[in-house]
Amino acid sequence: MNIRRFVAGSLVAIAFAPFAVDAKSGGNGGKVRQPTAELFVSDLQGASGSTIGPDGALYVTEGAIGVISRIDLRTGIKTTFASGLPNAVAPIGGVIDVAFIGKTAYALVTLVGADVGGSADVGIYRVNGPNHELVANIGEFAINNPPHTDFEVLTGLQFAMEVYRGEFLVTDGHHNRLLRATLDGTVSEVIGFANIVPTGLEVLGRTVLMAQAGPVPHLPEDGKIIAFLPKFAFIEAIASGAPLLVDVEFGKRHTLYGLSQGDFPDGEPPATPALPNTGALVQVNSEGGFDVVVEGLNLPTSLEIVHDTAFVVNLVGEVWRIRGL
Repeated sequence: MNIRRFVAGSLVAIAFAPFAVDAKSGGNGGKVRQPTAELFVSDLQGASGSTIGPDGALYVTEGAIGVISRIDLRTGIKTTFASGLPNAVAPIGGVIDVAFIGKTAYALVTLVGADVGGSADVGIYRVNGPNHELVANIGEFAINNPPHTDFEVLTGLQFAMEVYRGEFLVTDGHHNRLLRATLDGTVSEVIGFANIVPTGLEVLGRTVLMAQAGPVPHLPEDGKIIAFLPKFAFIEAIASGAPLLVDVEFGKRHTLYGLSQGDFPDGEPPATPALPNTGALVQVNSEGGFDVVVEGLNLPTSLEIVHDTAFVVNLVGEVWRIRGL
C-alpha cells in the first residue's frame, strides 16, 4: 500500500466531506447575498482575537489595555471579564487571542518581551479571576528554537490559538509556523512553513483549518484556507483568492467562511494593516475560490459565527454584527 497516497486520500475525505457551499452562492466569484451589517459594540482598545465562551457570550481581547471583555450577544452590553494581562508595547500585541477549555479561559499574549522593549513573558496564560498564571512560555521556546525562515523578532508574533484535543494550537505569523502548547507547559513545533504568514485557525474533529495571509504584499492569490492533520505533513488547499486573509470559521450547514483584511498598502513593511475599509467576509465556493458576502469592512481581525449571524472584530475597536448568512 502506498502510505502517502492513503494518508492524502484520508485527509481529503476528512477535510472536504463536512464542507458545503450554500445553495444561495453562485460559485462565480460575485456577491452572493445582501445580509444586514450593523455596528454592535465600539470603544474597544486594541481589539484583536475573539471566541464564543461556554456561556454563549462573545469574548474579545483588548491588547492595548491587557483586558478580555465579555459581550452579551443579545444586548451588546460589554463587561470586563479579565484585566491585568500584559498589554501591548507596540501598535499590535499584548493579549491577542482567547480560548476556553471547559469553563477556564486562556489568553494568548505576544510582542511583550524584552526583545521588543517589554518586560513580560510571551505565551499562554491561564485566567484565574484577577490573577493570571503563565502556562506555556512560547517566547522562551521561540528564542531557543528559531524558525527556518527569516525573522526579526526573536519571540515571534503569535496571532491565533485554537483548542485541539485538550491542548493548544498556535499560529506564529512572523516565524511562519504552527506550534503546539500543552497544559503542562510543553511547547513544540507542529509544522514549519515557508513565508506564508499563517493567521486564523478553525478545528473540525481531527482536521485543522488555517488561514494564511501570504507574504508581503499579501496578494489575493496568496490568501488561502488550507486543511491538514497535525500528525501528517500532507496539506490540502481548500480555497484561495482573498487578500490578507486573517481568519477562518464554519457557519451553518458546515459552510466555510474566511475573513479578509483587505488591500495591502504599497511599499509598507510586514505587519502593517491593510488599507481601511477594504476588508471582506467571504465564503468558500465549489470552485476553490471565494464569494464575497460583505465588503467594505474596516481592518477586521477576528470572526465568530453563531447560527446565521457573524460577529467581526476589527482593529479600530469595534464589533460588527452581520445577520442573514
